[in-house]
Amino acid sequence: MARAAVPGRLTWQLARVVAVTPETGRTKTVALAAPNWTGHRAGQHVDIRLTAEDGYQAQRSYSIASAPEDDHLMLTIELIEEGEVSPYLTEELRVGDELELRGPIGGWFVWDGTEDGPLLLFGGGSGVVPLRAMLRHRAATANPTPARLVYSARSLEDVIYRHELEDPGDGVEVRIALTRAWPDGWAGHRGRVNDALLDQVAWPPSETPAIYVCGPTGFVEAISRQMVARGHAPGRIKTERFGPTSG
Repeated sequence: MARAAVPGRLTWQLARVVAVTPETGRTKTVALAAPNWTGHRAGQHVDIRLTAEDGYQAQRSYSIASAPEDDHLMLTIELIEEGEVSPYLTEELRVGDELELRGPIGGWFVWDGTEDGPLLLFGGGSGVVPLRAMLRHRAATANPTPARLVYSARSLEDVIYRHELEDPGDGVEVRIALTRAWPDGWAGHRGRVNDALLDQVAWPPSETPAIYVCGPTGFVEAISRQMVARGHAPGRIKTERFGPTSG
């Protein structure tokens, strides 16, 4: 997931590309070896900076897709065709190349496994990226917290981490909502996340779930409103949103 880059005092460092893995027709996961990386928390992001031969620079922020326990730092990049950064990262980047990055950034939208209550995750499009890091962290630490992920995508072909989400591990339930197209015989949810789906997946407020919502602004606002209307305290709902970006 990409965000507008936020200025900070973190130091830029070089990371080497060790793998590039296609996820969908528009997204790829880049695995990086960063010798000076000091670790991160599930849900944080990094800034990536590209410098052209004439000195022009462009930077974007990307959610970290890997758990703190993973061997490499992973970013999942979605192609923005008119963008300045994502076309290079998804189409030109090769194993052995180096990227300039700084981070980790962010301390609000994180899950350490110490929160009370079950884990309820809502992801729209590439907003699933930091949520995947949380689920991987849960698995790596053998955390017994029950978890549910509701993932909204346009079609089955647009589902990022599809094979991984088909087998999410013990104690994790994944529901996929396809909003524009679905295969014949699709038994999952059709259309946007609505009250009928929330009736099936949302724990009651008495269970005090830790709720994380990430995706386009409209998606995040709609889910947040629905959860507050169901009696969940706004302070229990952590959100990350993104709008149109130059990529």
